[in-house]
Amino acid sequence: MSSYALSHLDALESEAVHIVREVAGEFERPVVLFSGGKDSILMLHLARKAFAPAPVPFGLLHVDTGHNFPEVIEYRDRAAAEHGLRLHVASVQDYIDRGVLRERRDGTRNPLQTLPLTEKIASERFDAVFGGGRRDEEKARAKERVFSLRDEFSQWDPRRQRPELWQLYNGRHAPGEHVRVFPLSDWTELDVWQYIAREEIQLPSIYFAHYREVFRRNGMWLTAGEWGGPRADETVEKRKVRYRTVGDMSCTGAVDSEATTLDAVIAEIAASRLTERGATRADDKLSEAAMEDRKREGYF
Repeated sequence: MSSYALSHLDALESEAVHIVREVAGEFERPVVLFSGGKDSILMLHLARKAFAPAPVPFGLLHVDTGHNFPEVIEYRDRAAAEHGLRLHVASVQDYIDRGVLRERRDGTRNPLQTLPLTEKIASERFDAVFGGGRRDEEKARAKERVFSLRDEFSQWDPRRQRPELWQLYNGRHAPGEHVRVFPLSDWTELDVWQYIAREEIQLPSIYFAHYREVFRRNGMWLTAGEWGGPRADETVEKRKVRYRTVGDMSCTGAVDSEATTLDAVIAEIAASRLTERGATRADDKLSEAAMEDRKREGYF
């Protein structure tokens, strides 16, 4: 008698597809947070698998800082058009132009995303919002459940976390509340890349080694841009780099790399001892509890 066991990637895929279908069955107005980054691309791929051959029954939501990498925005728009999905955009620049938000002195707009995100969720009445967060990324994200309840102000309270035994998820919420859903919670960065390679998922070119003009700040290679870098004492140089994660250009660092293929990226990540956010995201280093503070306010 032969035995059958799922590979670890098949098991992760099965769990994520189950979560996506649970949300579709329990909620009225789900949406996928989609930036054009690798985790949101993977999440969309899994959603398409969950409902194939039918179309994905919900749209995409992006909080646009105005300082995004052009390669990622181009991918975002192309993916939405290719799959016939409605793209909702909450613009940080709009809030700055209206005087609701003010530019930070350091130029980064990542901490400014919370208000546009939470107001867009409220105005569109989204009751479930898929995020690509993973527990291996950062210690605050490691605390969060797959179904994460947010109150009427979109705030997260760790004390209201619900048990999720045997993959049973509780989506109950009061009017005005919503649930953030993380199908990739149990994935690691290496899992993500191995699955992308297996499924032959196309990614923005920024994730592979390429020559780029960058400058050094706080131990990271940053891209020059209108956000305020480089300063007079910072020297721009051309280096071969790639990005492990993407966000606002002002706080997302590149890493030196020769990895131009999926196999090379996987080998590089397998040898790394730093998480992608720990190595390349300045916004997580604003304080010891920077991510948790933002999550309590309504950020992902």
